[in-house]
Amino acid sequence: MTTARFLLAAVLLLNVGGVLNAYQGKREKEEPNTRSVEGFVRDQNEAVVNTAVVQLKNTKTLQIRSFITRDDGRYQFHGLSTNIDYELRAEQGDSSSAVRRLSVFDSRRKAVINLKLEPGKK
Repeated sequence: MTTARFLLAAVLLLNVGGVLNAYQGKREKEEPNTRSVEGFVRDQNEAVVNTAVVQLKNTKTLQIRSFITRDDGRYQFHGLSTNIDYELRAEQGDSSSAVRRLSVFDSRRKAVINLKLEPGKK
């Protein structure tokens, strides 16, 4: 019985160790000062818009990154600094959205900001 208990204890310790290692590995991959933003682009009739260009502007460096929406109207940006404000805007043809801001005061690690295109607002 002693050998069986020892083996059972060893197996349990290995399983717990594996779970802890997996958790630690996940935490190491997440960068503590980064966040992401995602959302959908819709037109004035609330239909999703594919192939719209979403621009993300870093208000500190003025660098602009672009993302072309997928077939479902979705966009996403990852690896954003938590210490910088960003501005988002979508365009397609002669339509564009209002500028939306992702502020340093927004503490969400994964912000959701949906954009709505309005005709003639370019």
